[in-house]
Amino acid sequence: MKIVIYLGFVIYDLEFFMKLVIVESPTKAKTITKFVGKDYKVVSSFGHIRDLPKSKMGIDIENNFEPEYVIPDKALKTVANLKKDAKKADTIILASDEDREGEAIAWHIAQALGLGNSKSKITNSKQLPKIKRIVFHEITKSAILEALENPRDVNMKLVDAQQARRILDRLVGYEMSPFLWKKVARGLSAGRVQSVAMRLIVEREREIQKFKVDEYWSIVASLKTTDNRQETTIFDARLNKIDGKTIDKLEIKNKDEADKILSELEGAEYLITDVKQRESKKNAPKPFTTSTLQQTANRWLGFSAKQTMMVAQRLYEVGLITYMRTDSLNLSNTFLENARDYLSGNLGEKYALKSPRLFKTKSKGAQEAHEAIRPTEAGKTPETANIADNNQARLYKLIWQRALASQMPEAVVSNTTIDINAVNSPYQFRATGQVLKFDGYLKIYPEQSKELELPDVKKEEKLDLIKLAPEQHFTKPPARYSDAGLVKILEQHGIGRPSTYAPTISTIIVRNYVNRDDNKKLAPTEIAFVVNDLLVEHFPQIVDYEFTAKMENDLDDIAHGEKEWRPVISEFYHPFHKNLKDKDNKLNKKDIMPEETSNEKCDKCGASMIIKTGRYGKFLACGAYPDCKNIKGMEKSKSETEGGSDNEEIEKLKEKYKDEKCEKCGEAMLVRNGKYGPFFGCSGYPKCKTIKNIGEGGGGTGVKCPNCGKGEIVQKRSKRGVFYACNQYPDCKNAYWGKPTGDKCPDCEALLVSGKDDSVKCSAKGCEYAK
Repeated sequence: MKIVIYLGFVIYDLEFFMKLVIVESPTKAKTITKFVGKDYKVVSSFGHIRDLPKSKMGIDIENNFEPEYVIPDKALKTVANLKKDAKKADTIILASDEDREGEAIAWHIAQALGLGNSKSKITNSKQLPKIKRIVFHEITKSAILEALENPRDVNMKLVDAQQARRILDRLVGYEMSPFLWKKVARGLSAGRVQSVAMRLIVEREREIQKFKVDEYWSIVASLKTTDNRQETTIFDARLNKIDGKTIDKLEIKNKDEADKILSELEGAEYLITDVKQRESKKNAPKPFTTSTLQQTANRWLGFSAKQTMMVAQRLYEVGLITYMRTDSLNLSNTFLENARDYLSGNLGEKYALKSPRLFKTKSKGAQEAHEAIRPTEAGKTPETANIADNNQARLYKLIWQRALASQMPEAVVSNTTIDINAVNSPYQFRATGQVLKFDGYLKIYPEQSKELELPDVKKEEKLDLIKLAPEQHFTKPPARYSDAGLVKILEQHGIGRPSTYAPTISTIIVRNYVNRDDNKKLAPTEIAFVVNDLLVEHFPQIVDYEFTAKMENDLDDIAHGEKEWRPVISEFYHPFHKNLKDKDNKLNKKDIMPEETSNEKCDKCGASMIIKTGRYGKFLACGAYPDCKNIKGMEKSKSETEGGSDNEEIEKLKEKYKDEKCEKCGEAMLVRNGKYGPFFGCSGYPKCKTIKNIGEGGGGTGVKCPNCGKGEIVQKRSKRGVFYACNQYPDCKNAYWGKPTGDKCPDCEALLVSGKDDSVKCSAKGCEYAK
């Protein structure tokens, strides 16, 4: 409110804020401002305003791990503004997020504003404004007003748990990183949870490398019902049993064995020996937690874990969804009632449950929030939410569908199994099919499933053979982890918590331990193998799954008030530090990073070049170092590159562009293979740093750009993977995520593009043509 004081003819307009609400983000502040009265001012701290210093460790180990917090330069102006606002308020309300990090932010704000001492909880006195802490799991008017009616103190148990995590990670990072610089390569760093994630990815890659491919065959019979019925139906059945024994997947090992079976089936008659039909139910999904949201958004929408959380954060801050860092499966009674009303009113009573379905959280550490991720209003459909941003709209739709589906009936499926004997032979075939009888929750949450309707046949019925087809297959190695797969395995091991999954994946990518391949899967770099093997052999606790999970449980215990944080830190640190010092004295860099000989000669001094490994992989260095400091890059291995480009492709490009010259210095241009695929780099590096795209030579499609009519659609690469675009960029910005086939859509005339699994679909947004 405003107080106006008259002194003669001069008017002083003094602003006096009775209540100051401090949140972390401007968007959140803007949304909350709509719900509170004029005697409130809502401001943002713009995230963290205090942290450990960047220039030093900032932890007094001798003084029982006392942290030294500082205000970063970028936050000084924000803190100054908050202090000005605080002087005008009689009540300060800390309204940061309700998880441990949010609790710590609230505490740090109070400390930075001088509203408490560094070792104890916030104190209220007559000289200082009253301090209140409010929490809410959704930014709606009712939730904010209820929170304001029920303030509490800052929860120091949660603050201590967050402090403990931050201090643990700082101790590991600041002590391990110099060791890695000294023993492996400059610029490396190690993190507590990140090192475990890196180990999982490295071990999966080794599984792939060691995998032995096996050939196997299957026999498929195309059969049709006999002609003594009005309508004949053709369906497929696979060889299932030999001499009454179900065959193993790898039973038929080669073409000779398959041909032998085909010859023995020549002239055979086919007779149905059994028909089984049963109904089964598909259970409705649970509402989203942080990990399941990240996994599903990765599989369905192609979002990375980091992207999912960024988009979800925006949806939360504008009041569309509940808090997105949670491992709880609870849904509020209000939402359950509203969901039932929406389903019965819009879809009919058969799609609504008589009583709500409740889910139990299995996670021991389910403490991040009180509810699952859901829309704040059940009736706010994706169509009526009016979300302009496409990614936000897609993620909101997924969250809305999942939450509503969790309160819908199971889907009912009719399963049919038909067993068919090849008469007078040891071979039996089986056909399986399923038909959806009642869609239930699939009405709103359409999971991918294939329907295959089999003909209505009876036991002892004869079938006509159309053809017998042998099919060759090869076993496949385990796939690299996607974001979804890594989050799932981390959660299974009990490693990390809702707030840590996305930062963990992002960190190991930024630190060059992991790249994304063409399919956005996580591939370890060369240096990841070196660092992982070093940690596994000499620092097993750092990368041990059970030990890391135990540490997470200890942090949970601190948050619950069952343990003190300083003894937990001490129990970990002292053995770790002692081992680190011991290994620092015993280990030699040449044993960890042995140099390799090469046939290359230094083009500056003529000495032999040796192969070394640095932070970004292998490179050539002059053997006469330090007299000669010449270094040269090397082609990266398949797993090192973003797209995993084949060496054959690189060799073809080298041959094609062997006469290419640098337009700046005249030196030869070399074909390099970088993070985003092949490119030209000047051979005069580091004196000349010219680089340029190979362009159409690196992936021309032969398809003329339909937009400008001049350019060709060529393959390009970005941090999101391979895409296809006009080579006349920036004059023409036409682009596609799938490879154009050259054909046009019969419905709308747009280009057709290749999709996954050899499918073809229309590139135009809104056109559903596919084949």
